[in-house]
Amino acid sequence: MEQTDLAISGMTCAACVRRVERALTAVPGVTGAAVNLAAATARIVRDPAAAPLAALIAAVDRAGYHAAPPAADARAARAGEIRRLGIAAAAALALAAPLLAGMAVPALALPGWAQAALGAIVQFGLGARFYRAAFKELRNGTATMDVLVAIGTGAAYALSLAGLATGGPLYFETGALLIGFVLLGKFLEARAIGATGAALAALADLVPATARRRIGGAEAMVPAASLAPGDIVVVHPGERVPVDAVVTDGEASLDTAAITGESRPIAAAPGTAVAAGAIALDGVLALRATAVGAETTLARIVRLVEGAQASKAPIQRLADRIAAVFVPVVVALAVLTGLGWLLAGAGAAAATLHAIAVLVIACPCALGLATPAAIMAGTGAAARAGILIRDAAALEQARRIDTVAFDKTGTLTEGKPVLATLESAEPDALALAASLSQGSGHVLSHAVLRAADGIALPAAQGLRVIAGQGVTASVAGRTLALGNARLMAAQGIDTGAFAAAAKARAAQGETLSFLAEIAPAPRILALLAFADRVKPGAAAAIAALRRAGLHVVMLTGDGEGAASGVAARLGIADMRAGLRPEDKLAAIAAMRRAGRVVAMAGDGINDGPALAAADLGIAMGAGTDLAREVAGIVLLRDDPALIGAALVLSRRTLRTIRQGLFWAFAYNALGIPMAALGVLNPMLAGAAMAASSVSVVLNALWLGRWKPTEEHR
Repeated sequence: MEQTDLAISGMTCAACVRRVERALTAVPGVTGAAVNLAAATARIVRDPAAAPLAALIAAVDRAGYHAAPPAADARAARAGEIRRLGIAAAAALALAAPLLAGMAVPALALPGWAQAALGAIVQFGLGARFYRAAFKELRNGTATMDVLVAIGTGAAYALSLAGLATGGPLYFETGALLIGFVLLGKFLEARAIGATGAALAALADLVPATARRRIGGAEAMVPAASLAPGDIVVVHPGERVPVDAVVTDGEASLDTAAITGESRPIAAAPGTAVAAGAIALDGVLALRATAVGAETTLARIVRLVEGAQASKAPIQRLADRIAAVFVPVVVALAVLTGLGWLLAGAGAAAATLHAIAVLVIACPCALGLATPAAIMAGTGAAARAGILIRDAAALEQARRIDTVAFDKTGTLTEGKPVLATLESAEPDALALAASLSQGSGHVLSHAVLRAADGIALPAAQGLRVIAGQGVTASVAGRTLALGNARLMAAQGIDTGAFAAAAKARAAQGETLSFLAEIAPAPRILALLAFADRVKPGAAAAIAALRRAGLHVVMLTGDGEGAASGVAARLGIADMRAGLRPEDKLAAIAAMRRAGRVVAMAGDGINDGPALAAADLGIAMGAGTDLAREVAGIVLLRDDPALIGAALVLSRRTLRTIRQGLFWAFAYNALGIPMAALGVLNPMLAGAAMAASSVSVVLNALWLGRWKPTEEHR
């Protein structure tokens, strides 16, 4: 299966979204399709062999819309469409002004034929898009907002022609102003939607178009797109880094705020990994490119945010169900309104105008925009703060969380422990431990190797990593084990010789490992104690979560002593130590069975099962690829405070969605009866319809201004 994105043009409301989704899912080989009205895109999951791209495009065309692969200059194309909408709206309102003036001041009224001509230019020229779309929809047996607009304005024009022929009243200004108001509403709506995607556009613009490449000591400006991994790139103060790279020469402070949300500059020196988009503040850096173009961290971030904005939140299902029957129901209500006024003794003209008002005010645009506009604004604001939300379902799930489970190492602590103590009677204990550590990626193994830097290490053979316990290997004819107390117990090794020292070190919150010989003679060789500093913002982050009423749990593979020391410093009462990956998984499952909605925050491979099993997985930015792949939220900074920020933002986003849906329903629930009772004339109905969509999008735009508070930085 393959995921494919298409740009969709011609959609105007939630009914259009449902129509396009149905057309795409009807193509054999398509297993899913999500259409985003605000972004004018469709994301399709398909079997490329059974559902070729041409078949998808043809299905959308048959449904009355147009599909194409996303253009490289999509933003420019969207800006052009917004500009055209603005011009059309201004022209329509300008041409309708003489008609409105004549209605207000009869002395200024134009001759009937002139009114008919102006009305025709507005309705069938500037408003031709609505009639074309309505024709296609009716031909395909569907109806959307375009049908409502076309029927309403067409009826007003026809009624005016009848009046012109019989000497009756004229209503040419009604249809012209309706078209003008609808175009104005679409223009304002499109501008506001463009602003909700501003954060993503800003991210995409972080990579410079050109770069300074060094070849043989000489520097030359080249297109950034032409760079390849391994190239040496030079960045001067004030310039952005064009690729993911490692510093080979020079020192400088880097501003990474636009990427990670971190306001403080970071120091870069030889060996420092640097992400594309960072700004060199001082000093000149020479960098060796490690990832370019679409493979950079920034490009992956942009794709992740695009994916979240293209996804559909479960809360949208209600709007989708209503949109499926909305237009036919409104048309029926309009017919009943007209008949009701006729039976009440009103003339045909008055009855028709009331029916037109019902058609015009009942617009499903706001229903279709409420969810995607809020998601675009919320995910964009999150990305600016260094929070990547994988999809809308994760966003909606986050607001239900009542329990947050933390891994310890690398999540609450810095994840870079140092070997604080090594007690042993063996003179080569450190060299033996380092030999076993060479085949393990565990952070404690890294600490041993750093401590043994410069020591000649004997070769280890047959190395075996035992998840959650440690490693075994053969070194110089001896079978050795390096790991925690569980590994020692499993190998039948008595650690009693170091019991007092181990107890003292554990009481100080240090993590313990043991080095033992399994064969030829089982015996304990050394005690290794590791210290890991708590992250500076961890205590404040835990306190903020508790103030918010969330239950906090720490799940760690470390021993009881080390875990209890960290838990005490952070104020975590619920702590579970000595857990293997399957134990963390079981703990998450048990909490969920007890009725808790659990978020799991972690960074390592051993956290992968728990991250996947939790209601919401949250991966720390420096975590493993596995952790980032299974998590619903990825933090670009290793800052636990961002977890609280992500939960706050998710709640605000869902609140914004609910507000948008409420107002979308409220406009129709109040507007349709008022129009049917004659309180609203068609022109006021058209203005109210435009206002409904614009207000929903502006409410979402306000969400885009969200920033994390100081406690989240």
